[in-house]
Amino acid sequence: MKKKAIVSLADANYFPLLEELINSIKRFNESQEIAICVLDVGLTEDQKKILNNKVDDIKIAEWDIQVPERKVKGKEWLKSQVSRAFLPKYFPNYEKYLWIDSDAWVNDWNCIETYFKACENGKLGITQTIGPGYKITSKVNWLIGKLAIIKSQNFKHAVKSKISYEKARKLAFAPHINIGVFSLEKNSPTWKIWQNNLKQTLKAGNIFGSEGLAINMSVYIDDVETEFLPLNCNWITSNLLPKFDEKQNTFVEPYLPNYKIGIMHLAAGIWKNGVDMRIDKSIKVELDTLSNKKIIKSLRFSN
Repeated sequence: MKKKAIVSLADANYFPLLEELINSIKRFNESQEIAICVLDVGLTEDQKKILNNKVDDIKIAEWDIQVPERKVKGKEWLKSQVSRAFLPKYFPNYEKYLWIDSDAWVNDWNCIETYFKACENGKLGITQTIGPGYKITSKVNWLIGKLAIIKSQNFKHAVKSKISYEKARKLAFAPHINIGVFSLEKNSPTWKIWQNNLKQTLKAGNIFGSEGLAINMSVYIDDVETEFLPLNCNWITSNLLPKFDEKQNTFVEPYLPNYKIGIMHLAAGIWKNGVDMRIDKSIKVELDTLSNKKIIKSLRFSN
């Protein structure tokens, strides 16, 4: 019986991305020992028939924490901001869970092993969105002299969610943690702490981003035991484009020693002429190669 599960979520619009993620996983022989589970937030019957031949389990996502109907407005995909904090409820037969957003794909299996190793003994395995080449970590509006208005992602959302200023200040300049890829054991105490923080962030703030704020609170305020993983374990392309290694035919970090990208994450999208690469696979961008050339390439998964 499989003891580890990779879990993702999608609606009908994100189905092509979800299928690419699944294909990127299943091409590795090691994936045969890992279950693939999907949370459904609006997949079509035809799409689910396709998935039934590729994954181990599909469950319809619920509002595990009740939110006002006026905030939802029929957007079932917003359940992704809640349900990922309750994975053991949906898929109780596994000991370890690795969540990967459907707009990400696996480029190196070593990264998968690292995430499952990271969550041992109840730890949270996760990546901070900061690393070599990041020139801005938080935004501020300078007023007069030393006076400034903090505009960091965590601080803005915390204040809007009516988190106390004392807690919001602790989050203000902490490196933001992206919740799009993380690992946790079934019995980790982090689940309950995260869920409690999520209840708080959902009360007053936006639904979108609430689960991310809650996990940042869990790490930086509640001090849950965390294994911080390298940036290549959750490479967010909108923050920094990778380079391409033509000899190895793979994406790598843009700075020495040019580690191989483990998980390519298209969070926030790659936009060209107002069109997002996540929606249109034909969109390509210019990348530098390790041999100092320029190439035009998509960042989507391709067999």
